[in-house]
Amino acid sequence: MRVVVLVGNPNRGGRTTTVAEAVAARIADMTGAAVETVELIDVAGELFDWGSAAVNELAARVRTTEILVVASPTYKASFTGLLKAFLDRYRSDGLSGVVTVPVMLGGSPTHALAVETQLRPVLVELGAVMPTRGLYVVDSEMDSLANVIDAWWETA
Repeated sequence: MRVVVLVGNPNRGGRTTTVAEAVAARIADMTGAAVETVELIDVAGELFDWGSAAVNELAARVRTTEILVVASPTYKASFTGLLKAFLDRYRSDGLSGVVTVPVMLGGSPTHALAVETQLRPVLVELGAVMPTRGLYVVDSEMDSLANVIDAWWETA
């Protein structure tokens, strides 16, 4: 079993990656799955090249994972264009059957619903199985990330 962490942050290795990997680690502890992190910034220059072998292989790896953690920082009350450009590679059922957890990080609780109103609908359109509500983490909560994830996990 595999958990893929798909990060749509234009900054490699940022707080968004930290949060998503912490969620994936919690899932891996429960399931025994291996965790693989994919940062879309690594293929950003090829996202609009529909013949890109690297992006096509990445899309196939994401499509065939059992569990997917999709993460993005909040940009303009939504997820990043980088993530959207990657997700646009899939047909409307392209993630059918993939258990998916949406995660977003933002500077303010003002946009906390973005994970549910912006990211979730796109993932549902792609056929992802969404067993729980998404996780939204405010930047100021990073020092207590384990507690934030614990509180979310109890209801997830």
